[in-house]
Amino acid sequence: MSMVEKDDRGSAEVSRSNVQYPLEFCEANRVLLDEETEEYVRVLMCDPEDRELLDLLGFYHRKRVVPVKISAVEFATILGRLESSEEEKNGEGGGGERIFLDRISNDAPVVNLVNSLILDALHRGSSDIHIECFTEYAAVRFRLDGVLFEMQRLSRERFAAVSTRLKVMAGLNIMERRLPQDGRITAEIEGHRIDMRVSFVPIVRGESIVIRLFTTREAGLALEDLGFEVDVQETVQRLLRYPHGLILSTGPTGSGKSTTLYAMLRRLHQPGVKIITVEDPIENVLDGINQIQVHEAIGLSFDSLLRRVLRQDPDIIMVGEVRDESTAELVVRAALTGHLVLSTLHTNDAISAIDRLRNMGVETYMIATVLRGVLAQRLVRRLCPHCVYWREPAEEERALWERIGEKVERLPMPGGCELCRHTGYQGRLPIVEYVVMDDDLAELVGRGERVAIIRRELERRDFQPLFKRALGLVSRGFTTMEEIQREVELPV
Repeated sequence: MSMVEKDDRGSAEVSRSNVQYPLEFCEANRVLLDEETEEYVRVLMCDPEDRELLDLLGFYHRKRVVPVKISAVEFATILGRLESSEEEKNGEGGGGERIFLDRISNDAPVVNLVNSLILDALHRGSSDIHIECFTEYAAVRFRLDGVLFEMQRLSRERFAAVSTRLKVMAGLNIMERRLPQDGRITAEIEGHRIDMRVSFVPIVRGESIVIRLFTTREAGLALEDLGFEVDVQETVQRLLRYPHGLILSTGPTGSGKSTTLYAMLRRLHQPGVKIITVEDPIENVLDGINQIQVHEAIGLSFDSLLRRVLRQDPDIIMVGEVRDESTAELVVRAALTGHLVLSTLHTNDAISAIDRLRNMGVETYMIATVLRGVLAQRLVRRLCPHCVYWREPAEEERALWERIGEKVERLPMPGGCELCRHTGYQGRLPIVEYVVMDDDLAELVGRGERVAIIRRELERRDFQPLFKRALGLVSRGFTTMEEIQREVELPV
């Protein structure tokens, strides 16, 4: 980019160039092509400090871009003259926009770069690709086992081209850089179908792009593949044998709730059963299951779709998330009318799901009637078995274990070797607590007892909360204290 020049012409003169960018692109970005030579291209801009737009134009022209500042009034005048000229041509040159977009998005090096990023992320087992534009470069980071690692850096021009390519692949508006956009990409790579959810958010230096990767392997996971402890797996299987009622999975974003729900659906799927899901977004496509995408912009909300789903004669309904009172009411009504309903909530633990439903206006007697069980889940990194080593616990760590009636003699630590990319960890494993409703618990819930009272009843039954299960994984050498402290609230 060169220094900003000042336009010394009147607004009556349109442009020195015989060609022009597509007018829709000009209007969206307030830019006009003024002159192009072998050495440089001059553009008229209302905002000549728009680095991202200059980077994109630099990539498109493959030469130096000289911005010339013009006022909004001058831009509107010139654009109006161009639009009048375009109308007089009766549609001639209408393919300019397609050619313009194709040159950027289908540029072979850009296509290869985007494909290689996705392939590299898949081979490394990454769940997300983050591409973020900063002042002088763009950082590409992969989320591996829940932690972000920077993998490479791109020039700002290359970032602009990658952003354009991804928008075209997702069917988004390539010209929109001021508003957030979300889309979905499905690709066939090395014989595997890959579903991707892509998010674009404008930031001060350009855009932040996040690509969430969903593979058919994840969608195909069985309950036995999730890494649940034996009692958790048996409990889930028992809950899924109920012909009707409500089963909830709780936890923060990224805790594996959706993967668990998909594994449940796979277990429940059979030819004689109709399963319908209402999701936002659909993270994996499952054969033989009717999946519906929420689309608030056109009135397809969770509650409006649920009303219609109930007329579709389903046996089992999965609702991606209970977000509001109307959805909570419909989920409970569906469970009361002979359907098995699976859904998620955002709560810190399993028993808090009862309070969350109460706060959403669900009557306590209805909760007691329909709720079959609640799982609360977290994901922590699993220690690499090839390089794990042990250390003496600190005094405060010994005190923590004593407070829960246990003793600890040693604690595992991550080493680092070639097999785990020198991180000390390989994969992740779930920590799960569960509450299964029985007559006594249902009576407490139906009477409107506080969650603290219900929790005391669970503790009397040797209930294993998240922190106890987490500490158990540490003592057996599966993960570290540092990992569980990131995900689980430990007693003080």
